[in-house]
Amino acid sequence: MGKQAKTAITPTRSQDYPEWYQQVVKASDLAENSPVRGCMVIKPWGYAIWENIRGVLDGMFKETGVKNAYFPLFIPKRFLEKEAEHVEGFAKECAVVTHHRLEEGEDGSLVPAGLLEEPLVVRPTSETIIGESFSRWVSSYRDLPLLINQWCNVVRWEMRTRIFLRTSEFLWQEGHTAHVSANEAMERTLQMLDMYAKLAESYFAIPVIKGEKTASERFPGAVNTYTVEAMMQDRKALQAGTSHFLGQNFARASEIKYQSAQKKEEYAWTTSWGVSTRLIGAIIMMHGDDNGLVLPPMIASSHVALMPIIKKAGDRSTVMDFTHTLATELRGQHYHGRKIEVEIDDRETGGGRVWDWIKKGIPLRVEIGPRDIARNSVFVGRRDRGPREKESIPRDQFIKTISPMLDEMQKNLFDRALRFREENTTQIDSKEDFFAFFTPQNPERPEIHGGFALAHWCGNQICEEKIKTDLSVTIRCIPSDAENETGKCIACGDRSPRRVVFAKAY
Repeated sequence: MGKQAKTAITPTRSQDYPEWYQQVVKASDLAENSPVRGCMVIKPWGYAIWENIRGVLDGMFKETGVKNAYFPLFIPKRFLEKEAEHVEGFAKECAVVTHHRLEEGEDGSLVPAGLLEEPLVVRPTSETIIGESFSRWVSSYRDLPLLINQWCNVVRWEMRTRIFLRTSEFLWQEGHTAHVSANEAMERTLQMLDMYAKLAESYFAIPVIKGEKTASERFPGAVNTYTVEAMMQDRKALQAGTSHFLGQNFARASEIKYQSAQKKEEYAWTTSWGVSTRLIGAIIMMHGDDNGLVLPPMIASSHVALMPIIKKAGDRSTVMDFTHTLATELRGQHYHGRKIEVEIDDRETGGGRVWDWIKKGIPLRVEIGPRDIARNSVFVGRRDRGPREKESIPRDQFIKTISPMLDEMQKNLFDRALRFREENTTQIDSKEDFFAFFTPQNPERPEIHGGFALAHWCGNQICEEKIKTDLSVTIRCIPSDAENETGKCIACGDRSPRRVVFAKAY
């Protein structure tokens, strides 16, 4: 056997996928653990991705009439108690503020003092406090629809955390709307789900399956929850966005009422929908390789890293002038409405800086030395190819073709991800095959089994819970495009009207 090629990230994905993920986060300089247990510090390279996500989504939202607002971080406990299913769903995750100041204790330490009259919950989500505002903002059918979004942080006290995927505090957007009819609210719910699917597929190069959650997987208090589900490279599912039709449940709890055109008092119909910094984790797990992060150009922190090569002091002026002029011309180009973003790395670290940019996942690496300048060319490496696959491209041609090149990379990443999902999605009709699919035969290589199983389910929650208990497998969604196809439930053998998506999940 030949010698195994050295990789920038150890362990590799096949050796230890969870640890590989942690090492990619570290090596790519995206984020780090904070002094507060379960929280993270998002570093500039990682936060730039979130800013790009925010910019894309914010534009999509506003095109449909949504306006941004901001609501308090603290929610009175009694607000959560108004909607029983909602408080039950979030009660174990809530961080609660009970005091409003610190005083010096006898031993010199600081101790909480000033007991609050009512405990305040640090928002795990904002349906209840936004509902209180909506109840004051809405009085007539003319005030509807009310379409509001906020960009903020939320806190859900997690016991086991992993950067981006599950942290006690994370960033997200949460949209909340109120409508005069159930049909209008449902239309908005599905419209936002389509936006999340577009974000994942067109910007993240991640194919997703749209569908409805089962009753046991719904958002607490919702009538219907819809999701977009993606397959990661370890074949587990990741929920990449949810949109909820809340019916009149929260409107009744918060007294969101309006006078109809017929002068009758009615409760509004509401929705909520959101995505979070978990999406950055999805990008890492979907496209990353054993050399680090791979960023889709449409959402990348930057597009190009220019690396001037200066071996003689006398070359510095010529090489740096060429580099800065090229950077200026590239920054004058646009890529899908966004200026080409350029990094200039003039560190004298030889090949080390090349590997730094590979690990950080920047789409294009450009090396510029005296010989390149003499030929009026640049030496280009692409992150969708091997680290040693580089080519010399005439300077002017590179400037003219950078956008098509980035588009080609974006498409390659999507096609690769789609092919991977298709190769690891299987229709299963027998209980024995289903259990075998989700039960690794080789404990040292658990990644060789599993994926998405398209199997029948009778609709009984008992069957759903048994599969979850026995295999740690959940129904990710009832696909929106599922065809009516009578079969037998994979758990009990009773009649089933259609197939659903089963998988292990994050």
